[in-house]
Amino acid sequence: MWEELYETHEQELLRYAVGVCRNRERAEDLVQETFLRAMQNADPFEDLGPSQKRAWLFRTLKNLFCDRFRRASLEDAYAETYREDAAALEPGYGETENALLLAKLPEQDRVLFRMRYLEGCTASELSELFHLPAGTIRARLSRSRAYLKQILREE
Repeated sequence: MWEELYETHEQELLRYAVGVCRNRERAEDLVQETFLRAMQNADPFEDLGPSQKRAWLFRTLKNLFCDRFRRASLEDAYAETYREDAAALEPGYGETENALLLAKLPEQDRVLFRMRYLEGCTASELSELFHLPAGTIRARLSRSRAYLKQILREE
């Protein structure tokens, strides 16, 4: 069944994906992912008629493309925000130096530090968001500040 399905729809899906992506390699990845999803949903997929299978494949390909586009947009926005925030972190330091400085913190502390000092969240807001006592948030931020000051003095 899978070989026949692939032979019947692969070229048509690939043309559609190239038209949507404007990139052959990404289009091939989308087509491959579409058929993998079909195999992962084999039980309900096998119950569909030929035209329903075709529609399912095209709808899945379109959804995968939209998901990847959204994810790429969010990643670009996050990267831009991080560049702006890193530049504002330490006057006189460049974007790369600030990113390297923050990278020395453990990831959880780095997130807290970024959200508190670069995004302006309060300790109470962070407490609710991370389900930690506000005192714990303040203590971790204090340790992070002390650690970063120590690193800056050593450099």
